[in-house]
Amino acid sequence: MQEALKEDHFKTLVSEARGDYKEKGSKFFAIAFPVANLEDFKEELQKIKKEYHDARHWCFAYRINPEQPETRANDDGEPGNSAGMPIFNQLQSFEVWNTALVVVRYFGGTKLGVSGLVNAYKLAAQEALQNAEIETHYILKEVEIEFPYKLMNDISRLIKNENIQILGENMGITGGYTLGFPKNEADRIIKLIEVFHEIKIS
Repeated sequence: MQEALKEDHFKTLVSEARGDYKEKGSKFFAIAFPVANLEDFKEELQKIKKEYHDARHWCFAYRINPEQPETRANDDGEPGNSAGMPIFNQLQSFEVWNTALVVVRYFGGTKLGVSGLVNAYKLAAQEALQNAEIETHYILKEVEIEFPYKLMNDISRLIKNENIQILGENMGITGGYTLGFPKNEADRIIKLIEVFHEIKIS
């Protein structure tokens, strides 16, 4: 459905956000939420179906894993491309990843037609995303380093100066860290580490 992300960062939701839209008696309730994987999404979808157990449709779209995209749009019984794609297009428009959006519909007795449905699902999804707090996540390159303790101060200074994240520690006979830094900075930062010839990088 789309190409993998080429940058080292992406936007995603901080927490769940909601929106709604009403048209000719039909009510559309949109729930946008962050997801790390497909299992997360399936769990949240079941919770939403339980919350809105008497609804007619639970249409959805998601964009997961910008490096190896998993994407889907689902109309859940609505006419083809009248629900899932308008929702998906809003995820694209807001440029969010690791995000899913479910729009629940309660039928009001009057048919809206395909164009009416497209508009309703779009506007409900749009409102949820407009209400969402969106943040930037960086895709990290991870490396493990091993070093003699005499280099601890130098390593600590480098980590602080370059805003490198310590993802894990392995302190034994020698010092050891698992470090993380933005992928597009990887070559430059690894060269800075390699200046210390006694550091092993893996």
